[in-house]
Amino acid sequence: MKKKSLNKLSIVTIFAIVMGFLEAVIVIYLRKLYYPEGFNFPLRGFIDPSILTIEWVREFATIVILIAIAMLVGKKLYERFAYFIYVFAIWDIFYYIFLKLTLNWPASFFTWDVLFLIPWPWVGPVLAPLLCTILMLTTTFIILNLEDSKIKIKMKLRELILIIIGILIVLYTWLYDYGKIILRGGFTNEFFTLAYNQQFLQIIENYYPSYYNWPLFLIGLIISSVGILFFYLRTRK
Repeated sequence: MKKKSLNKLSIVTIFAIVMGFLEAVIVIYLRKLYYPEGFNFPLRGFIDPSILTIEWVREFATIVILIAIAMLVGKKLYERFAYFIYVFAIWDIFYYIFLKLTLNWPASFFTWDVLFLIPWPWVGPVLAPLLCTILMLTTTFIILNLEDSKIKIKMKLRELILIIIGILIVLYTWLYDYGKIILRGGFTNEFFTLAYNQQFLQIIENYYPSYYNWPLFLIGLIISSVGILFFYLRTRK
């Protein structure tokens, strides 16, 4: 990798680490407010509806910030994508590092966490998103090395389909638990007012996710990895 790319990565890494710290600080505040005795499942319903709305906007704004830094640092489409997933991965890794340093949480890699809130809570063991960051970082270095080697990058439809299918499978494993409650409980028509629905909140307050579909998750991760591998091998030729 060329020195210019390494310099960009250094700056982007610092940015991502700081972002991870800020994200951890926000979660620390929220847990002090809503889980003063320590965060755990079952969730105590949704947080205050007005705060929940702010959290949705904040999460969306965070993604916009990550996209913006990638647009500023990268020049071409694939290069920008590489920097985006790199910042995302480093941000996520250090988010958990800072939570461990400040709250001594999570207790282990298999501790369940709320990963995201849009459109409903994504849940899964901490290890799951961290495994995804490995693939994201690998993909970053593949793309940047190809760019530095002046190799024309163009993803074939087959490779793109494999990557997308893998991503969707992984997302399914995170969205399944609370999605099942919403869909099977007949709450879809009241989706935008769930934070005020007492029946839904009562279910949430008694629901403990106990099984994570690791086999399906790993299948999704492998499928995406195969797509990336096909892309790399073909492009190198």
